[in-house]
Amino acid sequence: MTATHTAASRAIAAAEEHCAHTYHPLPVVVATAEGAWMTDVEGRRYLDMLAGYSALNFGHGNRRLIDAAKQQLDRLTLTSRAFHHDRFGEFCAELADLCGMETVLPMNTGAEAVETAVKTARKWGYRVKGVPDGKAKIVVGTDNFHGRTTTIVSFSTDPEARADFGPYTPGFEIVPYGDLAALEAAVDEHTVAVLLEPIQGEAGVLVPPPGYMAGVRRLCTERNVLFMADEIQSGLGRTGRTFALEHEGVVPDLYILGKALGGGVVPVSAVVSSRDVLGVFRPGEHGSTFGGNPLACAVALEVIAILRTGTYQRRAAELGDHLHAELAKLAGTGAVTAVRGRGLWAGVDIAPAFGTGRDVSERLMERGVLVKDTHGQTIRIAPPLVITREDLDWGLEQLREVLAG
Repeated sequence: MTATHTAASRAIAAAEEHCAHTYHPLPVVVATAEGAWMTDVEGRRYLDMLAGYSALNFGHGNRRLIDAAKQQLDRLTLTSRAFHHDRFGEFCAELADLCGMETVLPMNTGAEAVETAVKTARKWGYRVKGVPDGKAKIVVGTDNFHGRTTTIVSFSTDPEARADFGPYTPGFEIVPYGDLAALEAAVDEHTVAVLLEPIQGEAGVLVPPPGYMAGVRRLCTERNVLFMADEIQSGLGRTGRTFALEHEGVVPDLYILGKALGGGVVPVSAVVSSRDVLGVFRPGEHGSTFGGNPLACAVALEVIAILRTGTYQRRAAELGDHLHAELAKLAGTGAVTAVRGRGLWAGVDIAPAFGTGRDVSERLMERGVLVKDTHGQTIRIAPPLVITREDLDWGLEQLREVLAG
């Protein structure tokens, strides 16, 4: 065994020995990365076709983001919210403007932002809508993935995410995702919000029927209910628009953002809404020591500046059209039973005769392409938006060859 092989083996063994087994990663040990490519400790390069579940929309080592982080590291990294700092106001103003909203409540991780949205909806329901105390209800969709906190898994339908973590938090009703009639039947006088992903990423990049999100918007407006859009994976360029809801001309009452907002550099998340909605909070009622810290604000401000150019949205739209055209050809070969997605984001269901999603992911890894499986037979394709058409085609060719084999 070579020294580099020993380094990889030791790294994996150390992780297996000392880390709780909450993930089942592919057996690759990444050491460096740039753009859409990663290099392992053995010097082998891999095309990243996952992009950190959309956290790396702008590529590994994006110079604008790295430079923004380095400059801020030399100035100030944390004050806590006990004090003001000179990047905070600008960050909130710029993100609110990008979303067409007024107010920002910054957090760190996506799950924290979802928890914040849940608390916002309940407090708004009691303070503004007049729902009796303790009766607030939030309606969610089946197959959702909003995070892994105790409250969030309480309204999950995924047994792996939910089992053995009870007792569960009450106050949620689950309806079939994409079924507007079922949603309408569930919304009652105690409903304070509808919480949905415009496209369900973890479920296999599930796209709802055309008109569904527009119907949700109409229903929420008619019933005085907040429409809360979890755009943590689907937002910030991934689908060819800044937000996935733009494909139906829909604006929610509240955006939940994360992942790409931190550019793959630092964890940054936020809830963005109107003053009327986020204005229900008073000092001491919610917060985070690291939420909106100077380093996070500096990086997120550069992310917002990048998004304002529209370059990445256009790339995701153009390369996404090409991606889906090529995947559609695979769907007719018998190796792939279904393809879904939008923009530079796809879920590919593998026919059982060709193995599981994990099997295909491992075979692609051997060929220098990194994807990840979900729910048994599905692989997700979501490369950094900086990927070239040539590299995308090469990655798709490796998938064709794996399935042909």
